Amino acid sequence: MADLTLAAAAPVTPAHSVLRRFLSLVLIHGVLIAGAIFMLAPFIWMLVTSIKPPAEIFNAEISLWPKQFYGIQNYGFALEKAPLLRFALNGVILCGGILIVQLLVAIPCAYALAKLNFPGRNALFVLVLLGLCIPVQVPAMPLYIALAQLGLLNTYFSMMVPFFLSVFAIFLFRQFFRSFPDDIINAARLDGMSEFEIVWRIVTPSAWPAIAAFSVFSAVAHWNDLYWPLIVISDTRLAPPPLGMMFFADAETGSNYGALTAAATILTAPLVIAFLVARRRFIDGITMTGVK
Repeated sequence: MADLTLAAAAPVTPAHSVLRRFLSLVLIHGVLIAGAIFMLAPFIWMLVTSIKPPAEIFNAEISLWPKQFYGIQNYGFALEKAPLLRFALNGVILCGGILIVQLLVAIPCAYALAKLNFPGRNALFVLVLLGLCIPVQVPAMPLYIALAQLGLLNTYFSMMVPFFLSVFAIFLFRQFFRSFPDDIINAARLDGMSEFEIVWRIVTPSAWPAIAAFSVFSAVAHWNDLYWPLIVISDTRLAPPPLGMMFFADAETGSNYGALTAAATILTAPLVIAFLVARRRFIDGITMTGVK
């Protein structure tokens, strides 16, 4: 007992402090590297499979680089048998159209909830929070019936319309706008600017980190969405990437997993490039560094 007391009271030397810090860094980086490998493993496996010949894909020997490079054949087959570039273009049109309308609707709503005083503001914000709990499957049936009666099935509009109002965007921008200085808004009002001008000319330019973060969330969600396009789209020419992949897998590939992963790589590439371009803004928006 006395030895333990003396050991506990012993001073921490600089060498011990450096060793403890080194072990802490090794542990933290080890966990982060293991998590990164776990997250990237499916993507890396998809890239490797897309350049392997069929005989090596299900080989018991695991290797990251194929013995025979078969990428030209797999990518050539995928591009020849399916309109993959058309599927990617449909994804760009779908994500771009949804995002533009979401921003046009959500930014004024968020500004009103954050900076304007009017009766029922808190109740409306509660409704926004409750809206986050409603999945897209709930209004699917009435929306489908309405679009069918209006003759709008098999159109880009039918894929976009359920997502034009994003309560998540309203919530995110409202939290960001709350940190915007009221003095600047009051000064703009004294200068004669309308609330509409204040929103788009003063407040919105300061919210680019939040807009970039939401844009990434929105693009990823709708680029990978299969549920709603599967309901309203039966025309192959209008299929977004996941639905196009399903058509391609059913009709052309069979057991040709090399061509299937090559098509998946082609359809994933635009999303990865967009994320890499916007990654700095995305991180700034997530961390909510506030108004500069």
